Amino acid sequence: MSISIEAKTQSVFDELAARQTWRFKHIVIIALVVAFLVWCADGVNLRPREVFNAVPIIGDYFARMWPPKWGFVEQIWKPSLETLYVALWGNVLATIVGLPLGLLAASSVNHSSVLRSGAMGVLNVFRSISELIWAILFVAAVGLGPFPGALALGMNYGGILGRLYAEAIENVDKGPIEAMEATGASRLQVVLFAILPQALPQFVTYNLYWFEVGVRSATVLGMVGAGGIGFELITSIRLFEWREVGLILLFILGMVTIIDHASTFIRSRLY
Repeated sequence: MSISIEAKTQSVFDELAARQTWRFKHIVIIALVVAFLVWCADGVNLRPREVFNAVPIIGDYFARMWPPKWGFVEQIWKPSLETLYVALWGNVLATIVGLPLGLLAASSVNHSSVLRSGAMGVLNVFRSISELIWAILFVAAVGLGPFPGALALGMNYGGILGRLYAEAIENVDKGPIEAMEATGASRLQVVLFAILPQALPQFVTYNLYWFEVGVRSATVLGMVGAGGIGFELITSIRLFEWREVGLILLFILGMVTIIDHASTFIRSRLY
């Protein structure tokens, strides 16, 4: 009986010691993370006081935007459509670029480690270069307009979507794949009838999300000559036409909001 009590007591002590060790480790980790953030703050020259001092200045800019210059609508509705076109075709090109590379990068489709590594390397290159850099390169290569903007989104988002496609493919249920392979189905048949039908809803979700992001990105790309409403925005800012800027921002907000609600509705129908 005494041995049993001693064993239980020792077990309690061991558990308390383990908890203290666990807490100590987490305290050390938190302290190291905080120290690292402080060190990084010095590297970026973080100045919170200046941020607070800048709030009234930013507020003054927004005050100048009201009321918006409604008559300017005639000049920005076409560039707004261009922005949507850039985002849409950027998404289409991203799918064309990302889907084949995503299939090659997925271990459940491609059993060659060399090809998988090569495909993943290409995807990493595409997504590591931001869409803004791609836009500058394509503007220099093919000229001004929305076309280089769509190409820029296609390259950058192609790398992102390709990586997401590969992960979605690798996470599908292996049962249908093994069943088709057992019946002697070819690799193409397995991909078309066992893998893609399972991964397709996830693909649509990814594309809808990145289309939303693409509308915002296309606005920025217009500032470097890639067409769309961003060109009108940067022009109005340079001319200090704050009421025009306010109207353009309202247009951007409206587009993003409508697309967000539409995407949410479509995603809700997929699951």
